[in-house]
Amino acid sequence: MSAAKIRLYVDHPLGAGQTVLLDRDQANYLFNVMRLGEGDRVALFNGREGEWRATVREAGKKRGTLDVDEQTAPLREPPDISLLFAPIKKTRTDFIVEKAAELGAARILPVQTEFTNAERIRRERLQAHAIEAAEQCGATFVPEVAPLERLDRLLETWPDDRHLMFCDEGLAGSPAGLPRELRGAPWAILIGPEGGFSETERARLHSMRNAHPVSLGPRILRADTAAVAALTLWQRELGDWTDA
Repeated sequence: MSAAKIRLYVDHPLGAGQTVLLDRDQANYLFNVMRLGEGDRVALFNGREGEWRATVREAGKKRGTLDVDEQTAPLREPPDISLLFAPIKKTRTDFIVEKAAELGAARILPVQTEFTNAERIRRERLQAHAIEAAEQCGATFVPEVAPLERLDRLLETWPDDRHLMFCDEGLAGSPAGLPRELRGAPWAILIGPEGGFSETERARLHSMRNAHPVSLGPRILRADTAAVAALTLWQRELGDWTDA
């Protein structure tokens, strides 16, 4: 039996014998853009039950039906790592969300800092970018994009058991260093805005018992580059890349 070459996220329970009804956008993508037809196979996932192979039963211009056949991969949950970042320009914020999903973030939390330029986000659009990234990279898990929240309020209720990798631009050029003995613990990564953290924010973060200020190398990175670099560093030192 040939393997499905196209992956599609569906907000639908998945199991052998299930029937999945496609909405207009999904049908357009499969049948008009990708040129699938009846009898062709698609890989489906919903972020909860792994990946399943399905067969096209009905292929219409505005609707379609898929029959779920069998599971092809189990749910692979990422490590317990959240990415906190200050939203920047639209396309670069989209980039951060896409790369966070690809690099295995479990949650994506936009935060409002003192120097954040963006005062609101389109959460639904960012969640769609996370789904598209998961479709493309073979993931069976989709990170949730949380509503925008003020950083100071978030830190007021920060859990004692979650460690915070605080990417401090003031430490540029210092050794990165992550405590490997804390592998397996709940973590979060915090990336600041284009203007950096305020002195008040930096002082508060440095005073937190479970915060770990780190450098991302000898140069000060743009916010979107910093998000990718930080997730890569964390995954390599403490995440699931160490098992690969």
